Amino acid sequence: MAPHPTCHNPKSVMPEPTSNTGGNTPSPTIALLSTTLDTAYLLPAFQQTFPNARLILGGRAQTEADLGPLDAIDMVVCWKPQAGLMQRMPGLRLIQSIGAGVDHITDDASLPSVPVCRIVDPDMASGMTAYVCWAVTHHQRAMHSYLQSQRDAAWQQQAVIPASSHRVGIAGLGALGTHCARALAAIGYAVRGWSRSPKTEPMPGVDCFYGPDQLGDFLAGCDTLICLLPLTAETHGILDARLFAQLPHGAHLINVGRGDHLVEADLLQALDSGQLAAATLDAFSTEPLPTSHAFWRHPHITVTPHIATRTSPAAIARQARLNYEAVLADRQPPGLVDTARGY
Repeated sequence: MAPHPTCHNPKSVMPEPTSNTGGNTPSPTIALLSTTLDTAYLLPAFQQTFPNARLILGGRAQTEADLGPLDAIDMVVCWKPQAGLMQRMPGLRLIQSIGAGVDHITDDASLPSVPVCRIVDPDMASGMTAYVCWAVTHHQRAMHSYLQSQRDAAWQQQAVIPASSHRVGIAGLGALGTHCARALAAIGYAVRGWSRSPKTEPMPGVDCFYGPDQLGDFLAGCDTLICLLPLTAETHGILDARLFAQLPHGAHLINVGRGDHLVEADLLQALDSGQLAAATLDAFSTEPLPTSHAFWRHPHITVTPHIATRTSPAAIARQARLNYEAVLADRQPPGLVDTARGY
């Protein structure tokens, strides 16, 4: 789940693109689109990876008029593109997300019938794992209290609770969730995971649950709940009052999925009632988070600006080229997603 969002399967091995010099170099017209980002940060990497391409900026600083003729665009590389825009590109061959998620693309009801690809970046699993381990430990070991003690110049110790006594649940056992689960189990936490369908590979040290019928049992054993689900019609708004009520009293929520997983008013109510003790949030329905938003100043919410993990521009450009070369050769692109499932 971002300003420069990321990654997916740490086990995936992406092939190398063909040489970026010589007669085989693709020469498409590529539009770098976003309604929320300045896409200029992608230019150097795409200039190197597609030296013969025509690159068009279509970020938050540009207007549709800056794109020129829409029928000349062969590929869109995007994060939260303008709805309805790509439907008016008759020559479009590929839509490339700059992150692992594609919900920001598939939300467009007028999306044309062309391949949609995500980023598959092995390096980004480590970034997500580092963030999640920090967020769990920061709360479980009461680090927020130590930060306040330092500001107060107070030598005050908090109770040290063994990691094995703290139950961490991960909703979403895809590549990122699996990587995080294994790391947390290695630290010593009691780890459980939930997915919408059974996992085909065993996960030593992780208690696995799946499907709607097992969700309640999963939630009942989560002192910390981590959301790493893909955003689909079924998971939109899943972090709501009904779900919070099934967690142990005083649980900690970590959302590193998508902002639209969360019903914000329900979270504030759960924190104010004590049903939840804390929330660590890295993804939001509106980004950047408005300065007037209640989350910024809530004493039990930690806000980070969608930085849990990132993909480098070079990796985005390299995978965009791999996917585009596959389309030109009538092969399935390595990063192709099932738009009906949303991942």
